[in-house]
Amino acid sequence: MTQPTLDLSPKVSDEIRKTTCYMCACRCGINVHMKKDDAGELRVAYIEGNRDHPVNQGVLCAKGSAGIMQHNAPSRLRAPLKRVGPRGSGEFEEISWDEAYDIAASWLKPIRDTNPEKLAFFTGRDQSQSFTSFWAQNFGTPNYAAHGGFCSVNMAAAGIYTMGGAFWEFGQPDWDHTKLFMLFGVAEDHDSNPIKMGLGKIKARGARVIGVNPIRTGYNAVADDWVGITPGTDGLFILAMVHCLMKAGKMDLTYLAQYTDAPVLLNMDEKSPDYGLYMRDENGKQLVIDRTTGKLAPFDRPGVKPDLSATHRAKGITHVPVFHKMAEKYLNEEYAPEAVADRCGIPANRIRAIAAELARVAFDEAFELDQEWTDFRGETHKTMTGRPVSFHAMRGISAHANGFQTCRALHVLQIILGTVEVPGGFRFKPPYPKPASAHPKPHVGLTPGAPLNGPHLGFVHGPDDLALKEDGTPARIDKAFTWENPMSAHGLMHMVISNAHAGDPYKIDTLFMYMANMSWNSSMNTGGVMEMLTDKDENGDYVIPHIIYSDAYSSEMVAYSDLILPDTTYLERHDCISLLDRPICEADAMADAIRWPVVEPDRNVKGFQSALCDLGAKLGLPGFVNDDGSQKFADYADYIINHERRPGIGPLAGWRMGDRGLQSGRGGVNASQIDNYIENGGFFVEHVPEDANYYKPWNMAYQKWAVDMGLFDSPQPYLFSLYVEPMRKFQLAAEGHGDRQPPNHLRQRIKDTMSPLPIWYETDQQGNEGYTITALTQRPMAMYHSWGSQNAWLRQLHGHNPLYLPTKLMQQHDLSDGDWARVSSPHGEITVPVMEMAALNENTVWTWNAIGKRKGAWALDKDAPEATKGFLLNHLIHELLPPKGDGLRWANSDPITGQAAWFDLKVRIEKTDAPKESRPEYPPITSPVGQGPDKLAWKVGK
Repeated sequence: MTQPTLDLSPKVSDEIRKTTCYMCACRCGINVHMKKDDAGELRVAYIEGNRDHPVNQGVLCAKGSAGIMQHNAPSRLRAPLKRVGPRGSGEFEEISWDEAYDIAASWLKPIRDTNPEKLAFFTGRDQSQSFTSFWAQNFGTPNYAAHGGFCSVNMAAAGIYTMGGAFWEFGQPDWDHTKLFMLFGVAEDHDSNPIKMGLGKIKARGARVIGVNPIRTGYNAVADDWVGITPGTDGLFILAMVHCLMKAGKMDLTYLAQYTDAPVLLNMDEKSPDYGLYMRDENGKQLVIDRTTGKLAPFDRPGVKPDLSATHRAKGITHVPVFHKMAEKYLNEEYAPEAVADRCGIPANRIRAIAAELARVAFDEAFELDQEWTDFRGETHKTMTGRPVSFHAMRGISAHANGFQTCRALHVLQIILGTVEVPGGFRFKPPYPKPASAHPKPHVGLTPGAPLNGPHLGFVHGPDDLALKEDGTPARIDKAFTWENPMSAHGLMHMVISNAHAGDPYKIDTLFMYMANMSWNSSMNTGGVMEMLTDKDENGDYVIPHIIYSDAYSSEMVAYSDLILPDTTYLERHDCISLLDRPICEADAMADAIRWPVVEPDRNVKGFQSALCDLGAKLGLPGFVNDDGSQKFADYADYIINHERRPGIGPLAGWRMGDRGLQSGRGGVNASQIDNYIENGGFFVEHVPEDANYYKPWNMAYQKWAVDMGLFDSPQPYLFSLYVEPMRKFQLAAEGHGDRQPPNHLRQRIKDTMSPLPIWYETDQQGNEGYTITALTQRPMAMYHSWGSQNAWLRQLHGHNPLYLPTKLMQQHDLSDGDWARVSSPHGEITVPVMEMAALNENTVWTWNAIGKRKGAWALDKDAPEATKGFLLNHLIHELLPPKGDGLRWANSDPITGQAAWFDLKVRIEKTDAPKESRPEYPPITSPVGQGPDKLAWKVGK
């Protein structure tokens, strides 16, 4: 018998090109396999993970593999577009890039020359915010921000104000040593591959995982324990555990004394304008009592042993340590488990058990690493103490109106256990840690025809840093850094269109957006926003006169724009995942990465950043033209190589030019830098020295290494801020102290919410009477954003979405799987299919985010399930709170940072007859790319 000849090692591809994925925000390394087609042209054949990459080490998820379909999506825009029909009609004509730039310049140049604030430039989920902010700063407008204000600013700002960094892009658990891992509010879309890899590693060692989330999917489904908390009460639960730990004396007192502000003295004179502020020396350094001498000393004096208990009296004023105020607050019985259990939906004995388990693992399973290190006071430690408890959290605890204080509470919980920047605990990723004081403050000083006087975004340290005009009105269109939301480090993108339409605080001329689907899934009050974008004034002119939008795809937002600048797909562009922005660093390594055009576009499109280089030169923006007025950067790749933010520091840290050749971190321009990255797989990595891997804020080996690498210019050790002094300064102003005073209607809110020690408060639900069920969204592992629903492979996983109800609510409303329900809020209603889910908080409903599509968008068929069965909860949410009868517009946001409070949505549910399609139904929009083919197959070569 003749055996068939089998090719056991078939040729997989003709060439492999290594770059960085963009199917979510993990920024994994990918190998793009290229094959020759019948015409001999290299085309993308398939995508796999890059085993050498520091982020994913070869692991790749369904989204990453499906990037082929993203690259070949029929919904890709093909050329610049000029609107020729009414806004919302989707009627465009294709134009040249030269004409597109002429149109944009005709709108932008007059306002730059006269009033730059008339431009509002806001970007969505791009990863080039240091570049887009540089462009906006050179234009001169104060109105710039990215999407963090409706995503995760509570998480980021709370972490930086408290300890100099936060979860996800700022840090990670010590996967090699942790024995107890606790997640709060983490869905499956963010940081997914690293978390999956980490979970596999720690579970293989027998470590325990606790998931806190109203919804048991993904990570929470594989956790050893699931805590189905009532949404919005995480902070109360966390502070109850702090209460238990403090009452039991289960705290790392040595860690608190040495590395935090717990021993720093506070002014306790209620009549003093400095009441509640740190006691400082003539150099502004925080003062403590030295346990050895019993005398005052700056916190960083060599040899000082800070005392957690000693008080100090001077000039008739008593000063007490922060630790005293913590004990006074958190030992109060209002935080006892029995007092919070009903609101959290967690039995008191379970709260106590979890707190006890945290303490047991942190202290009874503590260990030592045999690694010598020297701290900032000059003391050499022979070992590093490990506390193998780690935490991770994301949007679930952040997207509430009490999210900032909740995130702060979680950081305080970590810190009192001594589990931050120690073996087994939470570790910072370079360029973090760095305290809030090391970041810039927000700038709004504008001069017609000139750049803004500094960066748009930053960290305020008191009322003097607010972004206010001379008359006290907001300087920014989104009202960031005002008394309404003082510490809004990422801006308020969700408020831009609403404020611009209302002319509050002023009118704008041009709205310029990138990758922000604000007429659909990226917006609260979806129907209202569409009306705002198309509304006309008494003269028949659009209230927002001009809208420029850039996207790679024919999304819902395209139809509501006047000028479209078509972007490339991520396989056709240069990108810079930079240390100046959101790098790919790991806790033990500094790293950054690029994307590069592994294929050239077959359409008349440009990477948005390259288009900004062209447009910046056409407008004569200082950072984008040479002295003779010629264009400074030919494209974004040219900018990446040649731009220096300060001498020796550019967008990329690898392969910089030094006196003796190529070097890392600091250095001059290297014309071959991008080629060096491509040769190395698209990334650069420089490992942290062994003796600098832990205790980074206080470890002088790390501080020296960070200076050498250009992360900062001089060592800057600091104390963690259990007590955030800038918040107390805002309270003092609300109490009548200081020259800059809040408006009277905000005084009480500032006093109540801006506690310098973390607190919990009910979110503002006025106007929600009768709406008692919390409604949430979360992203599935296979979808990151609305882009995914036009991906032929991913659509098979999530073609439409039901509303998931817990068993209790299904029974109360006589519902069965496949029935339909009318879901209403004070703002609107939707009619959607339902399914039962037992593993769900009993008073919470939820659905997958961004699955529902509007007919006509994304090149989908008009009867596509995303448009007929899919739906959004956005129709039920408003960017403003229900009116309070005072005539004011109160944002549906965290009162401290302004983060959009997506997850405070309250609804009621009624069973209804099944309609033909989910509601609300909007008429189809015309897409400039038309409808895609019925079937989309992809096969290159044999």
